[in-house]
Amino acid sequence: MTALRIEKTGVIFHTADEELQRLFDEAEKKCLGNLKRFGNETVLVEGGGYEKLWLETQPMGGEMYAKRNMEAALANQTMFIRCQREDGRLPGSIRRLKDGSIEAQFDKFQGFCFPRPALNMYFLTGRDRDYLYALKGCLEKTDSYLWRVRDSDGDGVLESWCVYDTGEDNALRYGDAPVYWTDDFPPEGYGVVPMASMDFMSYSYACRETLAVISHILRDGREKEYIAAASAVAGAIRKKLWDDRRGACFDRDKNGKQIQTLVHNNLRCMYWGSFTRKMAEAFVSRHLKNPAEFMTPMPLPSVAANDPLFRNTPENNWNGQCEGLTYQRAITALERYGFYPLVTFLGKKLFEAVIRGGYVFTQQFDPFTGEPSRVGMVSHRALDAGSTEPFQDSYGPTLLSVLEYMAHIWGIQMEMGQIWFSFGSSKAPYAYTQLFGDRQYTVKSDGKHAEVIFDGRSLGTFSCGLRLITDENGKPLRTVRIE
Repeated sequence: MTALRIEKTGVIFHTADEELQRLFDEAEKKCLGNLKRFGNETVLVEGGGYEKLWLETQPMGGEMYAKRNMEAALANQTMFIRCQREDGRLPGSIRRLKDGSIEAQFDKFQGFCFPRPALNMYFLTGRDRDYLYALKGCLEKTDSYLWRVRDSDGDGVLESWCVYDTGEDNALRYGDAPVYWTDDFPPEGYGVVPMASMDFMSYSYACRETLAVISHILRDGREKEYIAAASAVAGAIRKKLWDDRRGACFDRDKNGKQIQTLVHNNLRCMYWGSFTRKMAEAFVSRHLKNPAEFMTPMPLPSVAANDPLFRNTPENNWNGQCEGLTYQRAITALERYGFYPLVTFLGKKLFEAVIRGGYVFTQQFDPFTGEPSRVGMVSHRALDAGSTEPFQDSYGPTLLSVLEYMAHIWGIQMEMGQIWFSFGSSKAPYAYTQLFGDRQYTVKSDGKHAEVIFDGRSLGTFSCGLRLITDENGKPLRTVRIE
């Protein structure tokens, strides 16, 4: 991978909206504190008390941070590729030891926000084929491992074996399941696990869909094979986990019984692309937009607000409160299915909550008040006992969500060989510039109209509320409405 191009990048954003400007500036500054040295490389850790690279967050977070630091963005992908076991298992997390070396941890999966971000880094770093071959091999081995190990009953549905397999810390729907699981054989004697999992099925779908794209680029003759394999996984999700009557997916316990809890994980499936458009539209219209379920005053609780297992618990907990990580994944999840105005709406909700909370970037938010749950990983008991441990701040998924929503509403996104210029309306004038090597891409707006500038060349002036998508050379391809 010697040909990888590590361009110098950066973002300049100026707005006459003082609160929005401060929000941007605070997020930019606090992200810098999450840059760490792991071995000989600079990486972006999760932050907010989480000092590791987690598979559920940091490939995605690193790719988002490519707008500002390409070196860290790439390392957040390649470190996972290098740490993959020979049998195909990827580490759920990677930590830095006291001597500066790194340790890959295989005691959970944690999540899999990896294939799509890693593929986008191919486009951002000069389209190096060695990197693409390395990613291809990694995804092939991962998918093979999943089907060899995680379908223990042979029913064609992959399984979650512990709470941290899907990163849903303290989730009540897991019952008495172990928190960690290190073995390659399933746990026995528990009430729920092995759990037939929409997340794990979507991990496989994401591998296969991304492999199809890679095959198309490499022209190796296997694209149709991967498309068919991905379709088979999507079909199994629809047949075995989707409930058409309720318009949502539900996991099943070890006995095949549907776990009735209505969870935001449906939105995760949309992030990985494993839903059909009809399924996505059903979940969004019937549940995501339902004020009694996920469209609470501060949207996106982890569990539907009217579900019996919903808990408005402020510590690290996936039973109810709105997670910064869910906001981070929601951008791709909704844009994949064309829900662009909903992304704009959610972004502004997040901005309001962080500003109202005093520009503190926490992991969770109260779904009814929008109040940041500042204790983060610190228990109320410790605080009540007079602990001097500070409130949680600088949680990476929330920081990056704020910056990424800004880019998707008022700025620039470099996506799979395209450049997206977004110019949402605003109550104040703004200018957003993306620096990429010796090129500059800019949106300048008075709040009602915007000029798009491609490396010094004007592409025209447009009414706000749109996104202009061009190729890498500035040739307009299409527009979409984002408001």
